[in-house]
Amino acid sequence: MIKHERNRNLVEYLKKNLEKGYRAESLKWALLNQGYMRPEVLSALDQATREIAEKAPKFEEKPKIKYEIVEEEIPVNISLWGKIKSLFG
Repeated sequence: MIKHERNRNLVEYLKKNLEKGYRAESLKWALLNQGYMRPEVLSALDQATREIAEKAPKFEEKPKIKYEIVEEEIPVNISLWGKIKSLFG
């Protein structure tokens, strides 16, 4: 029971700090440096990210993609002399 409470506290700590914008990697290393065991941290991190993902809004509707064909005249094979003449009119 104590192990479950410790894991739950770790999950809540990770969720709170991930939602604040801290990177998962930074939190993981901070906890490892404080003496937490690697499997315990990784398990809690996995659980925290799953719980955050469950709260995220789910999109039911796919976005509609609109497209338009634009036709424009592209000058073909205009010589350098033709470009210079068009600049000076």
